[in-house]
Amino acid sequence: MKLYFAPGACSRAVRIALHEAGLPFEGVQVDLQTHKLADGSDYYAINPKGYVPLLVLDDGQELTEASVVLQWIADQVPASGLAPAAGTMPRYRLLEWLNFATTEIHKQFSPLFNPAYPEEAKQIQREKILQRMKWVDGELAGWPYLTGDTLTIADIYLWVLCGWADFMNLDLSGLKNLSAWRERVGARPAVQKAVQEES
Repeated sequence: MKLYFAPGACSRAVRIALHEAGLPFEGVQVDLQTHKLADGSDYYAINPKGYVPLLVLDDGQELTEASVVLQWIADQVPASGLAPAAGTMPRYRLLEWLNFATTEIHKQFSPLFNPAYPEEAKQIQREKILQRMKWVDGELAGWPYLTGDTLTIADIYLWVLCGWADFMNLDLSGLKNLSAWRERVGARPAVQKAVQEES
């Protein structure tokens, strides 16, 4: 498989999940500023959406959208525990978290990466993100991971997004449950390997 990625982008969650699941892949770096690959070719010619992740499967099929790619990975290796079985209530709880991460956290960060966005608007986004992170902090009270005792793809995705808070100088240190969770997830060998590969 080939994973088209940009260092630190949400494609990092896919890289971590692939490592957690033990699935081999080749990473292909994308410059999201120029939309070029290392060989100078146009990424838009490969993925018209222009963003990452893009996972090209062994049979040539392509998957995009982080939360979907993550579910596909989890379903390839059910024994990994990265997602509960489809059709079960625990799976729907996982989907709640994935959708929350995608719509309420990921997309709230987008304006902060845009230099043309007014600072006043960026501050509103920061406040929204912090409000949502405070809610996550409360949900983690008494639990090691978002859905209970087991790491899932939702933990992986949200962990990557929390790293963006550091990059944007959004202080989450006062959220004790969230901070402990970030340390717990960040200490996993698959996470450390993924971070090292993108450094």
